[in-house]
Amino acid sequence: MPAERAGYTATMFLVDTSPSMGTLKTVELPGPNGETISRTITHLEYVLQFVKLKIQEMIFNGRKTDQCGVITFGSEETDNIVNSKNGGYEHVEEYIPIAQPNAGTLAKLDELRPSSVAGDAVDSLIVGIETQADYLQSRKTWTRKIVLLTNAESPLELEDWEATVKKMDDLGISLTVIGVDFDDEELPYVEANKTIASQRVNEEFLHTLTKSMKQGVIGNCTFALQEIAKPDIKLVRSSLVGTIIRLGDVDTRAEEAIEILVKASKCTAAAHPKSWKKYALREDETGEPIHVNESEVAYAPLRMQTEYYVDRSGGHATDADGDVKMEEDDGTNLLGGEVKPKEEEDEKKEENLEKSRERRAYILGFIHSKNLRRELLMGEVQYIWADPSSPQQQVALSSVVQAMYEKGSLAIARWVSKDGMDPKVGILYPEVFEKVECFTWAQMPFADDVRRYTFASLTNLISKSGEQITTHPYLPTESQQEAMDNFVDSMDLMAAGDKDEEGNRMPWFNPAESYNPSIHRNKQAMFHCAVVSDIATNPLPPPHPELLKYFSPPKKVLKRAKPAIDECKDQFKVKEVPKRVAKGGAVKKGHEHATMEDDEMLLLDRKAGPSKARPSGTTSPMKVDLEPETVSPSKGKGKAKAVNPDDSETEDESDGEFVTVQRPGEESQDDDLLLDATTASKKPPATPEPSSRRVGPLPTPARSPSPQFDPGRAPGRIIGSTYPLKDFEKNLSQGDVVTKAVADLSEVITEILMKPFASRRHSEMIDCLKSLRDTCLKEDEIDAWNAFLPTLKEKCLQTPGNPEFWSELKSLGRDISLISNKEARKYGGAASVSERRAEDFVS
Repeated sequence: MPAERAGYTATMFLVDTSPSMGTLKTVELPGPNGETISRTITHLEYVLQFVKLKIQEMIFNGRKTDQCGVITFGSEETDNIVNSKNGGYEHVEEYIPIAQPNAGTLAKLDELRPSSVAGDAVDSLIVGIETQADYLQSRKTWTRKIVLLTNAESPLELEDWEATVKKMDDLGISLTVIGVDFDDEELPYVEANKTIASQRVNEEFLHTLTKSMKQGVIGNCTFALQEIAKPDIKLVRSSLVGTIIRLGDVDTRAEEAIEILVKASKCTAAAHPKSWKKYALREDETGEPIHVNESEVAYAPLRMQTEYYVDRSGGHATDADGDVKMEEDDGTNLLGGEVKPKEEEDEKKEENLEKSRERRAYILGFIHSKNLRRELLMGEVQYIWADPSSPQQQVALSSVVQAMYEKGSLAIARWVSKDGMDPKVGILYPEVFEKVECFTWAQMPFADDVRRYTFASLTNLISKSGEQITTHPYLPTESQQEAMDNFVDSMDLMAAGDKDEEGNRMPWFNPAESYNPSIHRNKQAMFHCAVVSDIATNPLPPPHPELLKYFSPPKKVLKRAKPAIDECKDQFKVKEVPKRVAKGGAVKKGHEHATMEDDEMLLLDRKAGPSKARPSGTTSPMKVDLEPETVSPSKGKGKAKAVNPDDSETEDESDGEFVTVQRPGEESQDDDLLLDATTASKKPPATPEPSSRRVGPLPTPARSPSPQFDPGRAPGRIIGSTYPLKDFEKNLSQGDVVTKAVADLSEVITEILMKPFASRRHSEMIDCLKSLRDTCLKEDEIDAWNAFLPTLKEKCLQTPGNPEFWSELKSLGRDISLISNKEARKYGGAASVSERRAEDFVS
C-alpha cells in the first residue's frame, strides 16, 4: 500500500436527511461482559456514527491540514454554492463549511434530525464537488475525498451522471458510498426483498456509479463501522527537514572537507498513546468567557511557549559565591520566564531569538559493517536524502553512498538536531535502491551509556584446585539438554498459522498485524464516549478481535508442546513446592521462609472462624487489660519492659509475640479487624507471673445491641434512601468521595420522588437538593448539578411523575435553579450555563 501524504486532505460528507432516514433500525451491540445489547436507532443516527468516527480521527491527529465539511440533502432549507450561482439543486444545504474539525463539529452533527422533504443524492454529489473545488482553488496538491451516506430510499435524478463521474476522475476525487442495509458480500449481507422498489434501483445505480470511477467504493454501513473500529497502522509520508552533512573541517581545511546539503525524514516512528491536554476557558480582553452560543462557552488547549534570549552585555550578574544569580519569579509569567520593562531589557542588552531550525551532522569516521553490533541500535530510524532541488548535491551524496556500499563500510555520524540540543551519535548506513541512493541513520549509545555485566560460565565449572568439574547439579546432562531442545522446538510458531493457497502453513505471528493495546484501546474509549450520548445505556464495547489476536498462543501449539513439557518435568525433577509457614524460632533469629505473594494478607481480608463477632465494647480474647506501667514478656522471659502511656501497642523483641495494652474504660478500634484467638494461633496466650502484673478492672459486660434499621443502600452506593441527607453529610466529612456522594444522592432523590406517597418526603427532598446544590457549587461538581436538575424536571413532569414536587421546587426561585457561570466564578469554577438561562429554567 503506497504511503499517503499526512494531512492536506479535504473530505466532504454528504448526509441524507430525507424522511426515510427516520426509519427505526434495531442493531446488536457487543456489551462489556460478552453479552449482546439490542438498541433501536434511526437510519440517520446509524450513518452519523460513521461520520463522527471519521471526524474524530481528524481531531485525534490534530493536523490543521486535515479538514472536512458536511452537506445535507433532504434538508428543509436550500443553501449551497450551485444554487446561489445557477439556481436549482433544492433542499441541499452546506451544513458545516470546510474547516479543521473540532468538538463543535461533533456537537452540530448531533443536532441533525430527519426532515419532511426528500433530497436527491446526485444533486448533493454535484454540490459537494463544486464546494470542494471552490475551496481548493489555491490548494491544487490536496487530496480530495467525498463520502456519501444514505439508505437510497429517496428518488434520484439519473440523467448525465457520466459527466459527473468524468469530472470526479479529472479532479482525482475518491468517492465512498455508505448505505444502510445495502447488499454486501464481504459482510455477508443480502436482503432478498427490498421493502421499497426504488431502493433496489437506487442501490444498483450507486454500484454502477462507483464501478465507473477510478477511485470509487461502495459498502454496507454495518461493515464500514466494523472496519473503522479495527486497529489500523496508517503509512504516511514524513516531511523533509533540511540538514548539512560535513566530512572534515570545512573552516580550516576546506580543500580536504566535504559539505553536502541533505534532507532528513522519518523511516520509522514510535507510536505512543495520545497525551491528555489541559483546557481552559477562552476569555476576551475584559476577562469574560467567550461563548459559542447562548448556553455554551469556548474552551482552548493550553500550550507551552518558549522564548530564547542571548545576553549581549558580556556576562551574567553573580552573587557573592560566584554563582550565576537567578531572578526571582513574581508569578506574573505563567510560561516560566520573566516579564521585564522595555528599559530594563535595553540595559541588560538581551535579544529575543527565534528558535533555530538548522540541523548539522558530522561524519566522525568509518567502520566495517561486520563490526556493527545490531543490538546497540536504538530509537527511531531516519532517511537521509540528497537535496531534491540540487543535482550537484545529489551526485555528491550518491558518490559517497556508492563508495561505502561497495566497501561494506558504515559511517559514524554526530548529529545536533537543534541549537542547544545534546549531540547524538549514530550510524549512517548506505542504501542503494532502484532509483535513488541514500543513507539511513540510527542512533547509537555513547561509550558511557553501555553497561557491561560479566557472569560466570554456565557450561564450565572450575574447582578451587583449578580442575574442571564435569558432573555437578548445576551442569545439565545430555538427556536434560535434549529435553529442553525438544521443548523449545515444540513452541515454534513459524508454521502454526493458517495455510496459504498452496497448502503450506504460514507463521502464526505477523508483526504488521500486531497492535499496541494501550494506543488503540484508549483511542476506542475516547471515540466511543464522544459518539454515544449515554454511556450507561450504550457502554464501551469489548476490544476488537484483531487487538486480542495474539494474546493467547494457538491451541495446536499448546497441545504439541505438552509431551515436551512433561519430559522436562521428569528430567529436571520439577515438583510443586508447598507453602511453608515460618516458625517462631526462625523469626527470632531473623530468618524467614519465602512466601507466596498472597500469603501476607491484610487483617481486613482475613475471615474469622465459626465464632460470632463480638459486639462493640467487648475486649478481644487476644488482648489483656493492664495498667500502663510495666508489661512482662510472655512466659516470664526477660525483664519487664516500660510502656509509654501514649502508646497502644508494644512489641516484645525477645520472642516475637505481641502484647496489646489497653487503658481501662477505653474501647479498642481494632476489635473487628483482629482474628479470634482460636483462629489466630494454636498456642494459648502466655499468662504473666502473678507477682509482675497488675490486673485492671474487669471488662464491662456489653450492652444489648439496639434494634438495627435498614439504611436502604443499594449495592455499590454510599447513600441510602432511609436517611439520605445524613448519609451525604457523613460521607463528605470522612474523605474525598464528593463525586460519588453527589452521584448517589442524585439517584436516591430521583428514586424517592418517583415512588408512591412521595409527598410525605417533599420537605426532606428539598433539604437534600439545597445541600446537594451547595456542595456541587463549592466542590467543583457544577456539571453534575446542571445535568441532574433538567433530568429531575423531565421525570417529575412526565406521566407518571411528580408535578406537585416540581411546583414546590419552582416556588423557591433562582436559588434552586441551574448554576450559572457567574456563580461558578465566585468559587473558582466554571459552568456552561449563562445567568439568563439559569433564571429562565425555573420561571
